[in-house]
Amino acid sequence: MRWTEWGAVRRLRVRSRPVDVGVHAVEGFRRHRSGRNATLIAYFGFLSVFPLFLAFTTILGFILQGDSSLRDNILNSTMAQLPFVGQQIATNPNDLHGNVVVLVLGLLGSLWGGMKAFIAVHTALDDVAERPLDERANAVKVRIRALFGILYIGGAQVGATIIASIVGVTGVALISKILLFIGTAAVDAVILLLSYRWLRTDNPSWRSLLPGAIVGGILFAFLQLVGVAIVGRQIAHASPVYGTFASVIGLLSWLSLHAVIALGGAELNAALVADGPPHPPDCD
Repeated sequence: MRWTEWGAVRRLRVRSRPVDVGVHAVEGFRRHRSGRNATLIAYFGFLSVFPLFLAFTTILGFILQGDSSLRDNILNSTMAQLPFVGQQIATNPNDLHGNVVVLVLGLLGSLWGGMKAFIAVHTALDDVAERPLDERANAVKVRIRALFGILYIGGAQVGATIIASIVGVTGVALISKILLFIGTAAVDAVILLLSYRWLRTDNPSWRSLLPGAIVGGILFAFLQLVGVAIVGRQIAHASPVYGTFASVIGLLSWLSLHAVIALGGAELNAALVADGPPHPPDCD
């Protein structure tokens, strides 16, 4: 017997709508294997990051060639704290050289990893919707949607991260931080809302997708604020070897948490539109 069928759980679900929704969402997360799907999303997201570092390094090489004053400014900036790239900037900035081939390969590798990550998101949301395999969007449509997902979600996520960075590392007044947090949460909620709507075979109503998007957006904003402050300080004071390993583990954990929150929001939406709670045992 599943835990959701226990007498005490069923009675609580009958008495409380929030409890019923919570139980339904948690059970749906297990039944739809959303944990596995979140791991897959984080894995391909992780693979897309390192080619971006490669592209970013070669772009820096183009910029820094013959510009010693700009090189000194970067050495004294927060850019020198970036994982992998920052170590190279701090130790051997003269070894950074622009290379068109490396730049193209880095961008293509990042695009491939990002496409696979968004395809995994599409599959996960179809699993949450319990869409039969034979009735799902074909491979061409899924990849086109994934490409658009990279464009609008990636761009918006960069904007949200910049806002979160301002909140985490500047000394602005409390009211300004609150407003910036609200702005970050709003951007993240819009990102999730668009994902829940477009990165799936079905076309549910916007209203049915709002609860999960709002909850997920708030949690995303909180993670970004806390993560920027903690990770930035830890990397800044870590040794090169420790900082490299910590960055890899931290990045994987960061991506996994975001994937779990995103799919958890989808499960919440599914639970809210599901049928009512079961009858208690004494009513069977």
